[in-house]
Amino acid sequence: MEKPCSLLVHFDKGSASMANEIKADLEGSDGPAKADAMRRAISLLLNGETLPQLFITIVRYVLPSEDHTVQKLLLLYLEIIDRRDPAGRALPEMILICQNLRNNLQSPNEYIRGVTLRFLCRLSEPEVLEPLVPSVLANLEHRHQFIRRHAVSAVSAIYRLPHGDQLIPDAPELVERFLASEQDASARRNAFLMLCACAQDRAVAYLLSNADRVAEWPDLLQMAVVDLIRKVCRSQNRANKGRYITIITSLLSATSTAVVYECAGALVSLSSAPTAVRAAANTYCQLLSSQSDNNVKLILLDRLNELRTLHRDVMVGVVMDVLRALASPNLDVKRKVLDLVLDLLTPRNVEEVVLYLKKEVVKTQAGDLEKGGEYRQMLVQAIHACAVEYPEVAGSVVHLLMDFLGDTNVAAAVDVVLFVREIIETNPKLRVSMIQRLIDTFYQIRASRVCSCALWILGEYSLSLSEVESTIATIKQCLGDLPFYTVSDEGEVTDSTNSAQAVVNTVTVSSRRPVVLADGTYATQSAATETISAPSVAHGSLASTLNLRSLILSGDFFLAAVVACTLTKLVLRLEEVQPSKVESNKACTGALLIMTSILQLGQSSYLPHPIDNDSYDRIVLCLRLLCNTGDDVRKIWLHSCRQSFAKMLAEKQFRETEEMKAKAQISHAQPDDLIDFYHLKSRKGMSQLELEDEVHDDLKAATGGFTKDADDANKLNRILQLTGFSDPVYAEAFVTVHHYDIVLDVTVINRTKETLQNLCLELATMGDLKLVDRPQNYTLAPESSKQIRANIKVSSTETGVIFGNIVYETSNVMERSVVVLNDIHIDIMDYISPATCADVTFRNMWAEFEWENKVAVNTVIQDEKEFLNHIIKSTNMKCLTPPSALDGECGFLAANLYAKSVFGEDALVNISIEKQHDGKLSGYIRIRSKTQGIALSLGDKITLKQKGGS
Repeated sequence: MEKPCSLLVHFDKGSASMANEIKADLEGSDGPAKADAMRRAISLLLNGETLPQLFITIVRYVLPSEDHTVQKLLLLYLEIIDRRDPAGRALPEMILICQNLRNNLQSPNEYIRGVTLRFLCRLSEPEVLEPLVPSVLANLEHRHQFIRRHAVSAVSAIYRLPHGDQLIPDAPELVERFLASEQDASARRNAFLMLCACAQDRAVAYLLSNADRVAEWPDLLQMAVVDLIRKVCRSQNRANKGRYITIITSLLSATSTAVVYECAGALVSLSSAPTAVRAAANTYCQLLSSQSDNNVKLILLDRLNELRTLHRDVMVGVVMDVLRALASPNLDVKRKVLDLVLDLLTPRNVEEVVLYLKKEVVKTQAGDLEKGGEYRQMLVQAIHACAVEYPEVAGSVVHLLMDFLGDTNVAAAVDVVLFVREIIETNPKLRVSMIQRLIDTFYQIRASRVCSCALWILGEYSLSLSEVESTIATIKQCLGDLPFYTVSDEGEVTDSTNSAQAVVNTVTVSSRRPVVLADGTYATQSAATETISAPSVAHGSLASTLNLRSLILSGDFFLAAVVACTLTKLVLRLEEVQPSKVESNKACTGALLIMTSILQLGQSSYLPHPIDNDSYDRIVLCLRLLCNTGDDVRKIWLHSCRQSFAKMLAEKQFRETEEMKAKAQISHAQPDDLIDFYHLKSRKGMSQLELEDEVHDDLKAATGGFTKDADDANKLNRILQLTGFSDPVYAEAFVTVHHYDIVLDVTVINRTKETLQNLCLELATMGDLKLVDRPQNYTLAPESSKQIRANIKVSSTETGVIFGNIVYETSNVMERSVVVLNDIHIDIMDYISPATCADVTFRNMWAEFEWENKVAVNTVIQDEKEFLNHIIKSTNMKCLTPPSALDGECGFLAANLYAKSVFGEDALVNISIEKQHDGKLSGYIRIRSKTQGIALSLGDKITLKQKGGS
């Protein structure tokens, strides 16, 4: 049986010989040996041994000892032994201890007095405590503060016992007088806490009488003051609310950061007036800039985010203060700061925010920042979000960001080019300058994906004659000399780009392969690529511009197909804007030569992998199109693609707007709600903050801000029956899951006509669940009930199980009775919530995560969209695939779902289904995550729910 004690250690089981050795050492005169024997005896007792024969030995040989260590161990021993008989009365042997405790309380040694007073705080036997009360009260006036602070704690503990008011009936008065004259900070705090717990009116009176001096009190006492104000105001006693707010406001300038943090939270809970919220927000921002601990910064950002959800208008004014936290080197802190700031953007502050982010982007170019590439990517995404919401600021940052198109961090470069693509469509005024800037910086791009997107932009938005000609010239320059490889009859290697060798220092990497020509003769096929030996080359050098050539020679034929499409669009547009047919035909011939060279390279044996069929078909289509162009085809290539992109952006904006509307909480006041006209109230003695608070409360009442929208049906669904109706003890539990904590509120009802003694709720867990504390024993009268609360910690998203039983005793039956409880399954749905992420991020995580769970579709649902909606509802995830991509009836459906857990884990789901000829759905649901638990738990949930059940 486990018993409460301040000492918990592991110790092996004892034996009779060990008990005899302990007894012999206790009877000896050696102090260290006696202390070691006491330690062994305590360890045996903690592990379930009884050792009844040691009590008299300890009374005879240990009680008289003057060794401080032995006396401390003696108090631990007395704390853990059984001090009551089966009837619940104190053991007669405990009377032998009283005289020793009284002597300790009067000892000239301060340490002995202090530890004895601290021991009395853990005693609950009135028979033992009653003769010690005069000595305890006498220690309240001792000269040493160590004794006084423990004496106050002992008085508080005795008074809070079931019949403590009979032992010390005037304890509140004594402690109040003690508090008025005491100078030690810890002693004053203990005294004030005693009044808060046992005589709250006296604590409030003392606080209000000393309201002007609270700012001068020690920080321990100030923390107790904040807790008292919270407790008083939570009990709906708002008579002195204005004075409490004044006290809290004065403590915002305290020297202790812990006090300042607690005061800011208390101020927001007391008042929702703009002045109070602004003061709390400024306090959090000051702590954010002064504290170096990253965990503290994350907590402060969470508090600021909570303020943002309730008081966004006030939080807008502290945006620049929040942005200063970007100086932290931690990426998690930076990410939270940017997320918070993006939610606080307004037309007034967006220019300042973008200017600050622009300076941060410039700082990342220094190269001395740790993880500078990731930070730059976050900044680019933040600026992108600012420019999408407020297009007028795009012009001030887009040209700076375009310098990062050749960033070594491919993800950051991709974000930049996507930003450019969206801005050039939504801001027509910037089109000319952006196209020219993109042409100038195109040679710096080294990532295939960035090149593809940049080529698309150039092909779609190069509209004037000069732009089209410059773009074609740039693409030709980046491709280099044609053909990509040469074949010589003599078997010599010839470099088609040998002109570049005279300009820059390059390393030529050549490959030579024997081939058979059409006439049956042998020849050597070779290809050469250049690798620039210098880390950086001037813009004018030819080798530095061969980015497209090197990517295509590496086998990237998707990029080659994009080059062909871009050239096709440019040639078609050139025919519209170029009056000279000769120039148009010349450009068309050059484009055809490039495409045929790409096809020749793809079908050669030089590359290890030939060109793929999709890219081949795309390039051949471009060849045919340039040879024979119709008006309808020209319209599709020059206009329809851009129109589709504009439509996609409009749909994205509409979807984001709808999500924001869905998040907005719409509440309405009830018809019979009380409306309080504060204008008719007396304003005498009210501060400005109190007046603002009255106005704000009236507005919230009128708009339904105080109405709770909790779903009662969901609460009822969380009530679980643990026992049967025919059991002598009925129990049911209300389960509350809050992030890392699970709270079980168990209602136990005695359905018998007998008193149940030592009733105990015994719980155990499976999975990553941990029981925080073990519920204590209770005595339950006939047909009465008891509320028992159990706290459980959660450490992962794995599905856990809580099981146990109720054990009790009755007066008629000596044996203990057991009622087995139903198992409580903790669902993964309590841990995950819908979330959003970019398609690029989803694909990167899908490629990175190693745990995959593949679930075959097995359902009675026959409609694809209905099945998708059922899975979304069952898994509490968000569909990332836009509705437009799911429109139509084609018999196929593919969608991506995403959610995040409270532990920061990502859950990715891909649904791919097909409708069979018999009307049934087939396919697979694949789940990927970084941890095994969430993949398995989510797969089990989908397997259970996919058939269409509830």
